[in-house]
Amino acid sequence: MSTPDLVSEAITVVVNGQPHTTTARTLHDWVDAQGVQPVALATAVNGTFVPRDQRAQCLLQAGDLIVTFQPIQGG
Repeated sequence: MSTPDLVSEAITVVVNGQPHTTTARTLHDWVDAQGVQPVALATAVNGTFVPRDQRAQCLLQAGDLIVTFQPIQGG
């Protein structure tokens, strides 16, 4: 009997208030799958801001709440 491939199993997360099905397991992979430049998108998961350099360590689970927004530039 083989073990199911958990990496390809789809989960549902909520993105900006809308359900979204994905096979991404990290926030980095999810952002890559959106087809946008990573620097053009700021992210938070379950109410916590996730810097770009930490997205690969941010594991996604079913039901997670992802919020995306444009980063504020200035100085």
